[in-house]
Amino acid sequence: MSNEFDVVVAGGGIAGLAAALSAARFGRKTLVLTGDVLGGNLLSIERIEGYPGFPEGVPGYDLCPMAQAQAAEAGAEFASTSVQRLEGQSPAFRLATGEGEITARSVIVATGSSIKTLGVPGEERLKGKGVSHCASCDGPMLHDAVVAVVGGGDSAMQESLTLAQHASRVLLIHRGEALRGQAAFRQRVEQDPKIEVRYRSVVAEIVGDNVVSGVRLRSGSAMESVEAAAVFIYVGLAPNTGFLEGRLHLDGTGRIATDAQMMTGQAGVFAAGSVRSGWAGRAVASAGEGAAAAIAADRYLSIHE
Repeated sequence: MSNEFDVVVAGGGIAGLAAALSAARFGRKTLVLTGDVLGGNLLSIERIEGYPGFPEGVPGYDLCPMAQAQAAEAGAEFASTSVQRLEGQSPAFRLATGEGEITARSVIVATGSSIKTLGVPGEERLKGKGVSHCASCDGPMLHDAVVAVVGGGDSAMQESLTLAQHASRVLLIHRGEALRGQAAFRQRVEQDPKIEVRYRSVVAEIVGDNVVSGVRLRSGSAMESVEAAAVFIYVGLAPNTGFLEGRLHLDGTGRIATDAQMMTGQAGVFAAGSVRSGWAGRAVASAGEGAAAAIAADRYLSIHE
């Protein structure tokens, strides 16, 4: 594999894959740094809804490989490594990776986000022993069990609905007074007899010796212990931008500020998906931003050729 490219896409989620597809179709020599696992957070979603072309929804673990195949067919190359550092400037950006240094005329940052943790006792100790972030992975093993889901947005609601297909009862714990996100999910959650929503409640502790056995909930000044065989945590996303600190302008949440064309404050560097300030919070939005970033990158390269 050459180490010189027109476009290097950092990130292998749907934003990065859409960017790679568009860039490659423009005839740009394109490389995608996918990290260890292609697909990002979408891999754990059993059914992505509202994505054009899939009226019944599509599993993330199907959508991302399909997008990769399209991008590869168009000519994009892939490497299972991550960017560790971005240096230089156009037309010779240098990206340090686990497999050596790569040179790019332009860069699209689509490194995505990591699921936030609660930071409560028992969470780290019981990770993988009942503490999970993947309902489609672990739900089938919890047949007829009581499980807890923490969060109040689309991910928490969607994964609660997935878990309700397996568990006897799903306790959805939300610190707010109303669920957020898409009305379609809210309606289905509220109508599902297996899902009980606990408003104005927070998890104070995850309990268990070798595996999760329950949670301690705080509601105001009151504490309550609730039995649960597993705890699924969906309380937001932390952008993977640590390698960019001091290099690009980040907003108060650590996301990358861009203009409407996905260009950052650094000429030749673009951003797309959940790593970008103002991201709409949908898979379809990530794909659109990835394509928009590739279009802007192609225009930028054409001007500077």
